[in-house]
Order: sequence, then C-alpha cells, then structure tokens
Amino acid sequence: MTKSIEYVLRRGVSEIIVEEELLRLLESGKSLRLKMGFDPSRPDIHLGHVVGMRKLRQFQELGHQVVLIVGDWTAQIGDPSGTSQTRPMLTADEVRTNAETYMQQFFRVVDREKTELLWQSEWFGKFSLADVISLTSKFTVAQLLARDDFNKRHSSNKPIAVTELLYPLLQAYDSVVMEADVEFGGIDQKFNCLMGRDLQQMVGQNPQHVFLMPLLVGTDGQQKMSKSLDNYIAIEDAPNDMYGKVMSIPDSLMMDYFELITDVPDEELSEFRQQLSDGSVNPMELKKRLAREIVGQFHSGDDAREAESYFESVVQKKEIPEEIREISIQDLKGLSIKQQNKVSKKLEKGDELDNDEFEEGLFGEMTGTAKGLFTISLRLVLYELGLVSSKSEAKRLIDQRGIEVVHQDGSKIIVDDDRPLIRVGDAIKVGKRRWIKIVDKEA
Repeated sequence: MTKSIEYVLRRGVSEIIVEEELLRLLESGKSLRLKMGFDPSRPDIHLGHVVGMRKLRQFQELGHQVVLIVGDWTAQIGDPSGTSQTRPMLTADEVRTNAETYMQQFFRVVDREKTELLWQSEWFGKFSLADVISLTSKFTVAQLLARDDFNKRHSSNKPIAVTELLYPLLQAYDSVVMEADVEFGGIDQKFNCLMGRDLQQMVGQNPQHVFLMPLLVGTDGQQKMSKSLDNYIAIEDAPNDMYGKVMSIPDSLMMDYFELITDVPDEELSEFRQQLSDGSVNPMELKKRLAREIVGQFHSGDDAREAESYFESVVQKKEIPEEIREISIQDLKGLSIKQQNKVSKKLEKGDELDNDEFEEGLFGEMTGTAKGLFTISLRLVLYELGLVSSKSEAKRLIDQRGIEVVHQDGSKIIVDDDRPLIRVGDAIKVGKRRWIKIVDKEA
C-alpha cells in the first residue's frame, strides 16, 4: 500500500533539511533523484540499515528514483562516523565481494526496478591530483574539525588520518556527480550530507535536501546496532534466531522498533503506548507481536508462527527443540585428533606455542572413562562447529555459565569449566538459542 506524503515525512524521521521546500517538491509531482550511499566494509545488512531502506521504498512507491551509490572507493578509506576510530582499509576485491552480498540483501527491501546503481570508481577512478587539490580547496580544516567525532579526537590528541578528512569531501562530490535532489542517511551522517549540499551550491547546482533517520539501538539496549558490537539482528538470520533476538531487546526499545521497522498503523502504536503506560498489557505479548512482524517481513507468516512456537517451548518452557543439530562421538574424536596433530606439527618444527595453542594442545585431547563418559574441550568444539564466532566467546560463555548440558533423563548441569563430563545422548545448550546433541553413528 502506497503511503501518503505526510506519513513518509513524519514516521521514523529525525530531521529534514529543508522540510518545507522538500514538501513543495513532492507535491509538485516532479520525480526526484534520491541518493543513498553505502560503504561495503562489511557484507551483511542488519535492521539498523533497514530503517533507511524502508524509507527509500516508501519514496519509490510515491514515484521517485533511488540512486544507490556503491562506495567502492571510500570503503578503501574508511569513515569513522560516530565511532571515533578508524576503520581498516579494504582491498578492491574485498570491497566488491562485500558489495555483491550487500546488494542482494538491499533489494529484499528496495525495489530493484526503480533503482539506479552507480559505482564511485566510475568517477574517482579518473581523479587526478589536480582534481583532489581542487576539491580540497573548497573547504577548510576548521570546517572538517567541526564534525563531532573529528572534534573529539582532535581535542583529546587522538590521531586523525588525512585520508579520513577526505571522506566527507568525497561523499559530497558523489552528490554533485549524480545531481541528487535528496540524500538519505542516519542522524550520524548529518555533517557529511550537509557537505554535499554546500558543494552542490558552490558548483551551481540546486542544493540537495537532507533526510535523516534515527539510529536503531541494538539488542544490548545501549549503543546503535552494529555487527562489531555483536548487538545486531541480520536480515539473513534464520527465523528462530531472528525471533529470539527480537525477544531479547529491552522493553523500552519496543516502540522504536515498531515505528522504524514495521508497518503497524500509527493508531495501533498509540494504543500500545497507552497500554504499556497504564499496565493493561503484558509487554511480553507486544514483543511477540513485534517479533512476528519482523520475522514475517523477511521470511513468511508461517516462519514467524513456527519461530514463536519454538521460542515458547525452548526458551520460555526450556524444552529441548524437536529439531536439533546432531554431532557424532566419532566426529568429536576426529576434532580432538586434528587439534593434537596441529599442535604436534608445530612443536616438531621447533615453533613456540602461544597461550591458546598451549591450552588447546593440553586440553584438546578427548578422554573417556569406564562409565562411558568422556571429556573434551568445549571451547574447541563450539568454535570448530561454528556455534561461536571465536574461542574467546566460548570461554566467555563458560565463565558466565551460559552453557548447559541436558542429560537424557532430563537432569541438567550448568557448565563451569572447559572440560565437563559428557555422554552420548546429551544435549548441549549454547547461549539462549543454539543446541547440539551428541549421538553415536555406530550405535
């Protein structure tokens, strides 16, 4: 359903520069060129990105043209907006690989048929030193240091690379090349977007309007959603994981998520706020509605209902899921031998072992007992099976008592060291939503 202009300009918006002029343009019936740039420094899209993507789709439904600029040039510089640190530079191949994955996900929200795709390298690949000097001459160092994160780093004597100072200039030049009517970004991109507006005026173009959206706070309830902070919900997450992550957000964020990520009507959202205020609704029920809306958007209604059933049985009632990943005792033995061989080869070469390698060599060995129990390093197993992103994450889960072993008789133990006693038939719960079961292929 096409949204009204009023709805598009009001819901999920932080600031519009200049709103009155943009409204007149929209009402004139002119087809506008809408700029959205992305730096493919990482391949995956999370719900924080979706806030802006949904707004682009709404403008497309009003008849406007999205121009997606792939920052294959600036991604090799890095933009620290809001992070106060430098991103690592990427190779051209890394950038292109990330961009291809990003775009596949981008077009799950934005209409591909109404999107023009431009790569920065089309113009920056031809830039000469004279072009760079000409561009930099249009702005002062004082203007650049007015950007909040640059200012803070400069004031605290933290380094700022010259390449970083170039980033907002290059982003501004993108707006000139494509003659943008409107640039979209998170509120943390305000400075860069305004630079584009200024540069367009300097070269005689009409200045772009700037459309800024709120930053979605991540599942930790503290900082903006980010993969590097591990507080994100990826749009490629499996339904059960996506549902579970939404259920983990603080109650205080529910209405922000409803407003920014769903199409639940404003009238209903007003009712939700009133119900939460007067205590006439259990927040858990509203959060389940939110989780269904989000999972249904990126998967299907059936997937959302199944994910809710899974959550209720596995998380709320703490039951073992019916479908669970099985790992054989034989595979575990293979992991143990693989690790022992790895450490042995390094020792044979006379190489020194770091602390992690020493511990893995010492504890990676799989040991059985007369009662059919065995021990093996959980840190090693969970990492090798892809259940954690790093061995340090596995160690943290163990230290925080976030791993549980459920025996076949229903009894449970909370794992508090790296080598618990395990037997065939045991189910191991890792965190809130990940499970494996130990089986015997030869039984």
